[in-house]
Amino acid sequence: MMKVTIWNENRHEQKNPSVREVYPNGIHGAISEFLQDAGFNVITATLDEPDHGLTTDVLEQTDVLIWWGHMAHEEVEDEIVMKVKQRVLEGMGLIVLHSGHFSKIFKELMGTTCDLKWREADERERLWVVSPGHPITKGINEFIELEKEEMYGEHFDIPAPNELVFMSWFEGGEVFRSGCTYYRGNGRIFYFRPGHETYPTYYHTEIQQVIINAVNWAKPLNRRLPIYGQSQPLEKIAGKSI
Repeated sequence: MMKVTIWNENRHEQKNPSVREVYPNGIHGAISEFLQDAGFNVITATLDEPDHGLTTDVLEQTDVLIWWGHMAHEEVEDEIVMKVKQRVLEGMGLIVLHSGHFSKIFKELMGTTCDLKWREADERERLWVVSPGHPITKGINEFIELEKEEMYGEHFDIPAPNELVFMSWFEGGEVFRSGCTYYRGNGRIFYFRPGHETYPTYYHTEIQQVIINAVNWAKPLNRRLPIYGQSQPLEKIAGKSI
């Protein structure tokens, strides 16, 4: 059974009654529920746990890590960020949600500021499928419509995605690259935009389906890491003695 760890800083739920009303068991709890129903072995981890809940043992046993953060990015210890990065390079999948675009781990793996435009105005969002053959879009029609969401707008300062899966349009007129895949080392990364803390986005069945699909897509391929450094020739080199 695939092992999924859901990491959530879990600060809005503690400080904002409106967020607790939407997600009484935390954003991580809401995501955990539908992933368990889908048959995954799920654990959760939060910022205020020792090692932010991401101990060496937890990371080594994690096939796919889901990351949600917003107001406390800078509180994540650099040592933990580098441990997560190393696991991604080794093959652990990483799914970064919503404001996790500004997390230390996403910026570290992207190598850019990951900055963007934003606005909270209860806007309608349409997430258009722009890569209909991609496995992350399985079971999704031409677009997903959300009645209310936070606007993220271009320019989104990220490297060009290996695959652009979703493009959002917002009621106020902006567009945004909302579903992007990347490959780093042996690991697969998916950034998925929806999920502002004051909206019930993670109860939306199509959003849930995308995340389920993304977990299946991002799972490790169980292949050996490339070998680096000085290398012996595979064939004899004429006139050379090595």
